[in-house]
Amino acid sequence: MAMKTESINSQVRIGHVHLKVSDLERSLRFYCDVLGFVLMQRWGTEAAFVSAGGYHHHIGLNTWESLGGSPPPPGSTGIFHVAILYPSRASLGDALRRLMDAGVPLDGASDHGVSEALYLRDPDGIGLELYCDKAQTEWPRTPDGNAAMYTRPLDLEALLREAGDS
Repeated sequence: MAMKTESINSQVRIGHVHLKVSDLERSLRFYCDVLGFVLMQRWGTEAAFVSAGGYHHHIGLNTWESLGGSPPPPGSTGIFHVAILYPSRASLGDALRRLMDAGVPLDGASDHGVSEALYLRDPDGIGLELYCDKAQTEWPRTPDGNAAMYTRPLDLEALLREAGDS
């Protein structure tokens, strides 16, 4: 089979993610009470749809095939993490404050040159990346102009200070 070399339309976006969870109430407490998403719709005890800014849903949560289930074992395939884009560094700092207030541990925090990111796990062990992009004018570049991403420690204290300005 021949590979098509034409690029995907540049307006294509990833719209939402639907997660299999083991306990819908626990997941709603995390995504709504800790991260601040808003419940948009609920289908009984089996599914819920949460959003930021009134969109129909950014994250779907369901127990259709996973009620009482356990996370996939290490070494198995699946989602590495779901990335949630925050509009500013101050809003990412607010997310960090929310996580700290709820006692949610971070797996890591990185400055990637093009973005800054917090890494953690939801109550079902699903990896999350909460991040904000830097302005493209600030991105490190290779001599030929491509983005030159890196991974360096993120200054969490500075990020929290930024949140105080929001």
